Amino acid sequence: MLVLTKLLRRSLYITAPVLIWAACGGPADVPGQMPVQARDPFQVSMDSINARILDDPGKASLYAWRATLFLSVDSLSDGQRDLEWAVKLDSTNVNYRLRLGDLYYRTTRVAKAQNQFERAAQVDPSNISAILKQAEIQLVLRNYAQSMDLVNKALRKDQHAAHGYFLKGWIHMETGDTALALSSFRTAVEQDAQDYPAYIMLGKISAAKHDPLAEQYYATAISLRPRSVEAWYNKGMYHQEAGQDSLALACYEQIMKLDPRNALAWYNSGFIRMEHLQDLSGAKRDFSEAIKLEPGYADAWYNRGLAEERSNELDSAAANYQIVISMRPDHALAAEGLDRLQSQGVRIKIREAKNRK
Repeated sequence: MLVLTKLLRRSLYITAPVLIWAACGGPADVPGQMPVQARDPFQVSMDSINARILDDPGKASLYAWRATLFLSVDSLSDGQRDLEWAVKLDSTNVNYRLRLGDLYYRTTRVAKAQNQFERAAQVDPSNISAILKQAEIQLVLRNYAQSMDLVNKALRKDQHAAHGYFLKGWIHMETGDTALALSSFRTAVEQDAQDYPAYIMLGKISAAKHDPLAEQYYATAISLRPRSVEAWYNKGMYHQEAGQDSLALACYEQIMKLDPRNALAWYNSGFIRMEHLQDLSGAKRDFSEAIKLEPGYADAWYNRGLAEERSNELDSAAANYQIVISMRPDHALAAEGLDRLQSQGVRIKIREAKNRK
């Protein structure tokens, strides 16, 4: 799949053995000395594949293998170079072209990606993935009719292609037909019960309609990816908007465990405590944590100021509002807050409006 879906998780299968010197007949560890350490597995594998390429420089699969190693450590330019060599050496290998196209797309070279997907489809007209990757690019480019034509072409070849129905759902979403989008995403999960992104989209559409099925869709997405911050956040927002504060807070607390530096979870928790639970002390604590994690978070500064104003800590509230104005001079709510405090006799220090890093 392409970057749009954000679903790829490339795996690295290192087949080269990791050899420890002592295991190869070397001397045993001497008492009092540090044990002999294994070499870095990545470097062992890289040395092995480099040696094989020297012995057989015309073998395309070796460059494809080395590209996998490079990409496992985000060395994109080296991975691209090796995939390009693999394609040059074996231009009929569809897998190499699809991988190279994915990498071009990942690095925003859309035209090059499209070319590789088109060439892959020419080599193997029955390859559904090559067709759907082209459709995905056209979707990103907002060529909706062309994207739909390609999706339908793929589905005529394989009516069970779940990703085709997912793309149809996305096209319908983009063109404003949520009913057809909902139907397409449902068909996607019927074809593939593990289709996490389709469950996320079903949850979003259902939540927008205030349909309780949203909770079930998000729960299924979480069962598929228990560590997905996206799924936990969406579920939390659904509960928050439904007035189910304890369930929403539980979702945000889970995010805090999964991603301790997620400022948004702290902010949302603070908002619920302030606006729904009237827990001003807890709200100030949560907003402060969001600010600590993201010092430029203007809305967190504003809401901490609001919680302080409601707690009658007027000088502190004014200081927070001033900081917001220094970051965002057009922040109307902070300006209104300062006006309120001035009307109550709080002395406001004039600060120069400037962006705060």
